[in-house]
Amino acid sequence: MANDEMKQIWKVPEPTLRRLPWYLAFLKLMKGRGEAFVSSTQIAKEINVDPSQVAKDLSFVNISGKTRVGYEISTLVDVLEDFLGFTAQHKAFLFGVGSLGAALLQDSGLKQYGLEIVGGFDVRRELAGTEINGIPVYHMDDFPAKQKEYGATIGVITVPVDKAQEVTELIIAGGIKALWNFTPFRIRVPEDIVVQNTSMYAHLAVMFNRLNSINH
Repeated sequence: MANDEMKQIWKVPEPTLRRLPWYLAFLKLMKGRGEAFVSSTQIAKEINVDPSQVAKDLSFVNISGKTRVGYEISTLVDVLEDFLGFTAQHKAFLFGVGSLGAALLQDSGLKQYGLEIVGGFDVRRELAGTEINGIPVYHMDDFPAKQKEYGATIGVITVPVDKAQEVTELIIAGGIKALWNFTPFRIRVPEDIVVQNTSMYAHLAVMFNRLNSINH
């Protein structure tokens, strides 16, 4: 993705960025069924959003639909994948090879969306030298050397919550520029570091709360 495109994506509202992958998944299903064109109304009906919202979201992407025909699905898929950064491979290290970390290493689908985890790190020495899904696991002490070797830009954090900030500071000092934080701890980082927090516990809390409101 070119620098001007990167600047453009930073201007896109986060809710739009969250919806675009949903559109992409639906478009891939349609493409798999042999469909050639799709309208904003069709996408909106499937994703359960307003058609005007779909049109507005897609206005951030460098593509336009055809009157009475809609968008060419194959082209829209390609444009969305490129716009979202899924076509380029981003090297990443994972920190904390526990149950969640190991599960993420097993997820080969991440690479299809541009995230290539090239190594895992843990403080348990018995894990060093092992592999999960073909991905090597190293001791945390080896991070500086492996960072020089791989030049990873993304750190996936799945360490225990009480180690989250410590690991964050260590890997930022080592050159990691973006963090995908799976811990429920809100890590503190410099302004030039990108952070995406994904706490499953927070989503569980929302689900439980909504479930309770239905049952009462």
